[in-house]
Amino acid sequence: MDTGARRASEWTIHGERVVDDTRRAVLSVADVELPDGVRFEQYVLRVPAAAMVVVLDDADRVLMMWRHRFIIDRWVWELPGGYLDPDEEPAACAAREVEEETGWRPRTMEPLLEFQPMVGTIDQRNVVYLSRGADHTGAAPDVNEAERLGWIPLAEVEQRIKAGEIVGSGSVTGLLAVLLARATGRI
Repeated sequence: MDTGARRASEWTIHGERVVDDTRRAVLSVADVELPDGVRFEQYVLRVPAAAMVVVLDDADRVLMMWRHRFIIDRWVWELPGGYLDPDEEPAACAAREVEEETGWRPRTMEPLLEFQPMVGTIDQRNVVYLSRGADHTGAAPDVNEAERLGWIPLAEVEQRIKAGEIVGSGSVTGLLAVLLARATGRI
């Protein structure tokens, strides 16, 4: 039971000032104090929630996008997904993003997990869904999102992560959750 009392290892926040506030991020600097009395400034990035989907077909392959990420200057495989619009339900966002980015419409949307990608600096809720199957809409993949699409065998996912072909926290987390669920007989 939480009594509201400060715990021994809890940091004290003396204030937070916004450095930049845009549509897709709020960057601030927090004035924090550690339990031992050390005080410093910590950058904080607050980003809108995101949703993504592990689309798994009947042949145990995952729908992924091959794309360039300029921030790390690498080509990587990623799950389809994106930011939630204001007041949008995560499942609706996830399904919309799959269709917009890939031209495939998910058949089902099962909640898989939620996570925070980097809790020491960034606040961003990420919601991952599992879709069992998808139907092609006839639309081409969004050229701004992916160079090409691929149906990656689930059996290759772990090796592709180790090889650095899949590096994004959402993709790695979602795929490992599916592998765990498969290994424990939940899917």
